Amino acid sequence: MRAVVQRVSRAQVSTEGGIIGEIQKGLLVLLGVAENDTETDANWMVQKVLNCRIFPDQNKKMNLSLIDINGEALIVSQFTLFANIQKGNRPSFIKAANPTKAQEMYEYCIRKFNDNMAQEVQTGSFGAMMDVSLNNAGPVTIIFDSHSKI
Repeated sequence: MRAVVQRVSRAQVSTEGGIIGEIQKGLLVLLGVAENDTETDANWMVQKVLNCRIFPDQNKKMNLSLIDINGEALIVSQFTLFANIQKGNRPSFIKAANPTKAQEMYEYCIRKFNDNMAQEVQTGSFGAMMDVSLNNAGPVTIIFDSHSKI
C-alpha cells in the first residue's frame, strides 16, 4: 500500500457533479492499493499517517500529529501510485490491485481512519474521474509504503 500525504490548509475533490469532499486544516491522502496488500498493510498505513508528527507545535517545530491537532482528512484512491515506468514511456499498472480488491481495501482504510478520528473522513469517489485541489501547507509531502515501511 502506498500513500502520498500532503499537509494542507484546505483541499477538495470534485467530479462533474461538483464538490464531493472538502477539508480545511489536515491531510490529503492519495492512497494506492497493491494486489498483495492485506489488512496488516492497511492498519500499518492508517496508524503511520494518523500519528506522523508533521504539524507545527507552539515553537513551529513539526511535532504534532493529525490526531494531536484534531485535523481533518481527505482520502482519495489513486491506483497510479503503482505505475511502473521502467520499460518504455507508457506506465504499467500491473502491480496495482484489481478494482474489486482496491475498493475493499480503500473502504477498509476509511473505516479505520474514522475509528480513530473525531471528525468524519472526507473521500473521493472510487473509480471516478476526479479533480483534486489543495493548498499544500509548508509545503509538506510525505510518501508512505507499507512494503518498505518508509
